[in-house]
Amino acid sequence: MADLRNNFVGIKSPNPFWLASAPPTDKAYNVERAFKAGWGGVVWKTLGEEGPPVVNVNGPRYGAIFGADRRLLGLNNIELITDRDLYTNLREMKQVKMNWPDRALIASIMVPCEEQAWKSILPLVEETGADGIELNFGCPHGMSERGMGSAVGQVPEYIEMVVRWCKQYTRMPVITKLTPNITDIRRPARAAKAGGTDAVSLINTINSIVSVDLDNFAPNPTVGGKGSHGGYCGPAVKPIALNMVAEIARDPETYGLPISGIGGITTWRDAAEFLVLGAGNVQICTAAMTYGFKIVQEMITGLSDWMDEKGHRSLDDITGRAVPNVTDWQYLNLNYVAKAKIDQDACIKCGRCHIACEDTSHQAITNVVNGLRHFEVIEEECVGCNLCVNVCPVENCITMEPLAAGTVDRRTGRVVDPNYANWTTHPNNPMARQAAE
Repeated sequence: MADLRNNFVGIKSPNPFWLASAPPTDKAYNVERAFKAGWGGVVWKTLGEEGPPVVNVNGPRYGAIFGADRRLLGLNNIELITDRDLYTNLREMKQVKMNWPDRALIASIMVPCEEQAWKSILPLVEETGADGIELNFGCPHGMSERGMGSAVGQVPEYIEMVVRWCKQYTRMPVITKLTPNITDIRRPARAAKAGGTDAVSLINTINSIVSVDLDNFAPNPTVGGKGSHGGYCGPAVKPIALNMVAEIARDPETYGLPISGIGGITTWRDAAEFLVLGAGNVQICTAAMTYGFKIVQEMITGLSDWMDEKGHRSLDDITGRAVPNVTDWQYLNLNYVAKAKIDQDACIKCGRCHIACEDTSHQAITNVVNGLRHFEVIEEECVGCNLCVNVCPVENCITMEPLAAGTVDRRTGRVVDPNYANWTTHPNNPMARQAAE
């Protein structure tokens, strides 16, 4: 049986599945239930500085995007950091860690961007026995307007400065949580590394307005007739998160920096994708809020079964395995040629492939042959874009079949070249011509 034990920057947990800092980790009651369900660790809901707690709205805090079957695809929230007293949280954290010494307990922290504020709170957190801290530089709403959260995460110099403070004033491992609301995720990651961070976590939520109430003309969620931008999460953000994780994992300046992957993880397969793209573990929130804490049991079983099937003995066997296969567009092999192929026995003759190709692509799929409804790829027109694969409602009915080297591509009339070639040396590339000249 695959070994799912996780060691993330020295923080040990029985599996790589942690609950992210959010409402599910706001109090001991929730966290205890999560650990009983099987979660390997939690990042406690973000703590603020000593004094009056922050004030959350007393009305709707969530907006949602649904699929056709009302399955939750995206969640927008306008909730802030914990609105419970700092010392209440600290007492509960200490008790939970005593009760569950084998589980990871991380304290998420957000205080003003002042050295004394960080210096003051770190010893208090350390006294709880927490395994590490996560610096919340990602929250895009409410706290950012106060000069915290993503307001810090969008300025690499601030990130490096605060990380240095934390490394100076605590023995605990420091995980820097990054905001996706930035042009190039590599810059804040590099800054965190320069400051001495032990790891980064990403992504935090994406700035968003998910919908507008067309009766009241206000964004959702609506509070007293008004709405605000909030943080977007859930399955819909997964592609963005995967890309940003991969960018950090393959950047020469941050290569080897431990990553805790966050963003839309709902199944074991989602988690595995983050792991193979370089994440050392994963954090999950929306899936737990949608389906409950026991969803982790399916994740543990699914990941373990897949690893057993593929012969992977431990998480080290899969972590980062896909990173070498992530490249820039200019390095893709332009001599690779593939064509769509429709399995006539599996085809239900719905016509979606034909409509998509006829109206929006390359007119490479028939709809009538010899007077009968029939869908077949016209090789002379097919560019191999695979749009038809993605719109077909029948799994594996349409597949992409590569042309063997030496055969003729009937669309171009050229023989498929077995040699690798990319855009950097292509004769149509003006930069390549300039270099040659």
